[in-house]
Formats: sequence, C-alpha cells, structure tokens
Amino acid sequence: TSPAGLSAYVAVSQLLGLTLLVTTGAWLGRYRGGVAWHGSLQLNIHSLCMVLGMVFLQGDALLVYRVFRHEAKRSTKALHALLHGLALVISLVGIVAVFESHRSEGIPDMYSLHSLCGMAAFVLYLLQWLLGCGFFLFPGASFSLRSRYKAQHVFFGIAVFILSIATCLLGITEMLLFKIGASYSHFVPEGILANTLGVLLVAFGLVMCYVLTREEWKRPPLAEELALSMDFKTLTEGESPGG
Repeated sequence: TSPAGLSAYVAVSQLLGLTLLVTTGAWLGRYRGGVAWHGSLQLNIHSLCMVLGMVFLQGDALLVYRVFRHEAKRSTKALHALLHGLALVISLVGIVAVFESHRSEGIPDMYSLHSLCGMAAFVLYLLQWLLGCGFFLFPGASFSLRSRYKAQHVFFGIAVFILSIATCLLGITEMLLFKIGASYSHFVPEGILANTLGVLLVAFGLVMCYVLTREEWKRPPLAEELALSMDFKTLTEGESPGG
C-alpha cells in the first residue's frame, strides 16, 4: 500500500495539472484567438506545448517512482523515460513554433529573459534525459558510476522542473505586457485569467516538489532488485558486494 497521504497529494497534483491545462486552453481560445500552425496564432502553439510538455508531463514523469512503487524497476524506468521523451517532443514542437512565429512577424529571437531561461531549461532537460538513459536505462555503466550520478540526476530533475515553471511565469507576464499593455493594471478579465494560470502553475510546482522531497515517500527497493543490484555490482566492479 502507498504511505499515508501520498495518494491524496498525487491526486491533488493531477487535479491541479489538468486544471492548468484547461485554463491555458481557455486563455488562448477566449482571448488569443486559438491555435494554428501558420500566422499570428502560431505563437499560441508554443504556449500550449510548453505548459503541456515542460510542466505537466515533466511533472508526471517525476512522479512515476512515487506512484508505481511495487511494479518491476525496469518497467518503471521505461515509463519514466517515455514520459520525459514525450515531453521533450512536445516541447520541441513548441520551440519550433515560436521561432517560426518570430521569423514570420519579424521579431528578434533570444533577447528576453523568458527566452534565455526557456532555452536553458530545454537544453538541460534534454541533457538530463540523455544522461539518464545512458546511466540507468541502457546497460554499460558501472555500479559505482550509477551510484555517484544518481544524486545529481535527482537534483537536476527537480531543478529543471522548477526552472520550467519559472520560465512559464515569465512568459505569461511577457505576453500580457505585449498584448494588453497598460490595461493589465486595471484588472481586465484576460489579466485575471492569466494570473490565475500563474497561480495554478506555482501551486502545481509546490505540490510536486513536496511529494518528490518527502523521504518516506520514496520508492523502496524490492527484494529482487536488491539482489540484482548486488549481482550487477559484482559483474561491473569485479569484486564481491561486501569486498
């Protein structure tokens, strides 16, 4: 069974995640004209893809080891990598969309804090995924290398997730300042809805980080996993586990 409180927090995180996706769609559909691959609406694809990929799916990928506590480790690893890979593909579509939108409208690239943080988050996320696959999903890395890298992998996973949410908040503010300008300070409906989306992003991030950092909610190793780990160490390090 799951530890006390874990299921409730996971359920809250999913409710918040789905709500922020609906809120993003409502904002883009009601006030920004919807989404399309060509024309002025292409920028909206970027917003939708980044919230879906770099926030919601990335968060769910991080939750895999908390939710699937008793399934085979290999299957859990594969699902973890698959969700991260899907998030990367969707995010890449969003990045292509914003560059094409800027080019068609004559807007310069990579000049704002939002764009710099966003590109840094995506590049770090891609490196994190590649290194994670290399160390943990595919055979070859020694037991000692895996052990040393694991702490770095966990830290940067949470760090990139936080950076992604911060970048989305910068993007929301940037879009509001560009699109509604001075009326933003008059509590217009679009500004209120976009600010609600920002609050949902923060709440989603806080709940996710709480679940991920609770020591007693970490996935315990199964008995057969401990045995396999010791065998793997013996094969890769050339010594007995106790040596």
